[in-house]
Amino acid sequence: MLWLLLVRHGETAWNVQRRYQGQSDVPLSDVGRKQAEFLACRLADGKFDAIYASDLKRAWETASLIGKKVEAEIIAEPHLREMNFGIIEGLTFAEAQTRYPEEIAAWLKNYNQAPPDGEPLNAFSARVLSLLDDLQKKHIDKTILLVAYGGSLSEIIRLVLGLPAERCWAFAMDNASLSELVLGDDGYPLLKRLNETSHLATLEA
Repeated sequence: MLWLLLVRHGETAWNVQRRYQGQSDVPLSDVGRKQAEFLACRLADGKFDAIYASDLKRAWETASLIGKKVEAEIIAEPHLREMNFGIIEGLTFAEAQTRYPEEIAAWLKNYNQAPPDGEPLNAFSARVLSLLDDLQKKHIDKTILLVAYGGSLSEIIRLVLGLPAERCWAFAMDNASLSELVLGDDGYPLLKRLNETSHLATLEA
């Protein structure tokens, strides 16, 4: 079996502004760092056989704060990067629709028709799936923490549960949220937790 704890990075300024971040290297905001600190305290007693994080700032900063609390090294894993949204990165959805109406319409109709310079869904899925296969080979009967993004973590869940490509945005994952997925030896996955943020209750009060 393989236990996966899935952590989305803390908040950034672009999250607040609802801008596509993708692989743009946006750092955590002050609120995001606080969220990551609260999450690190939540995970302080956890026992992880390995911690993998995307190498982009917002995930790496989040993972580093967790690593300090649990006294573990972080392994940089580019396969965990968010989907590359190409020319619409830095834009809101409304801005993207205004500037690139034909490209956005094509993308919404078929996620493999990515915006220019962007990443088709099938390439994104293959990237995430290759990481999953590698983790299952390296970490049998281990507990692994993955720190990444709403898109890449949701895609892990979608692929494991066998949902169709049309459901690629089916899972809500808030900043600094915690989800848990168990990959059983019988081939049947178990989604134990999704988008848990109880550790942020005091911060949000």
